[in-house]
Amino acid sequence: MAYIEPSEFVTKMVDSGEQKVFMSTKDTFIRAFMAGAILGLAAIFAITVAVKTGQPLVGAILFPVGFIMLYLMKFDLLTGVFTLVPLALIDKRPGVTLGGVLRNWGIVFCGNFAGALTTAFMMSFILTYGYSVDGGAIADKVSHIGEGRTLGYKEHGLSGWFTIFIRGMLCNWMVSMGVVGAMISTSAGSKMAAMWMPVMLFFFMGFEHSIVNMFLFPFSMIMGGDFTIADYFIWNEIPTALGNLVGGFLLVGLPLYLTHVRTSPNRTVA
Repeated sequence: MAYIEPSEFVTKMVDSGEQKVFMSTKDTFIRAFMAGAILGLAAIFAITVAVKTGQPLVGAILFPVGFIMLYLMKFDLLTGVFTLVPLALIDKRPGVTLGGVLRNWGIVFCGNFAGALTTAFMMSFILTYGYSVDGGAIADKVSHIGEGRTLGYKEHGLSGWFTIFIRGMLCNWMVSMGVVGAMISTSAGSKMAAMWMPVMLFFFMGFEHSIVNMFLFPFSMIMGGDFTIADYFIWNEIPTALGNLVGGFLLVGLPLYLTHVRTSPNRTVA
């Protein structure tokens, strides 16, 4: 049977977090770059399907293809390392420090951003034949998404900022369930099924994912979205990344660790 008990796979989560802390800078960056690039491609694929079919659910059903591909290749997303890497620190693995955790997060952030940005430029070049024609319906759709999910939140001030933050939490609650889900089995088919469901949910619900947005918003600006780089970071990327951090660690990594690794003794009944 390919199923792995939670007490076993949660230990694997801690081991994985430790391994990522000690991974070389080169390998960490390459894996993050590829993850950001593939996820960006999956995002534009899903949007293209949704625009051409008029059915957003179809796009959401197909979006997890990119997520599954990158995790089967053991590439790293910032949302995943937010969940796994701190577990090695709280488990007091030898040599794992807060500095090591922050180093991993910093390199993965830069790698994801570089990969997503590369895909954004390639896709914008393709759609416009080298920026010589209009990008069409897909470019128009993405540019409006970028405006709505920056300036739309900005209109609501602090409440808008926290709305993005909470959407980021909910997003990485689901995405991290996909990351963890891939560890409950040694079968590729079971891993794919476990990853598919929560990732589809987050995409269809419009929750905020910091790496998808690293592709979506630069692409939107290239395609004529009327907002600034500061709008993007203040009114989307920063609160989204913070929400992803809190959601992934507090709603997935920490509860699993506390109840399956730091298990309390059974209570005695008189």
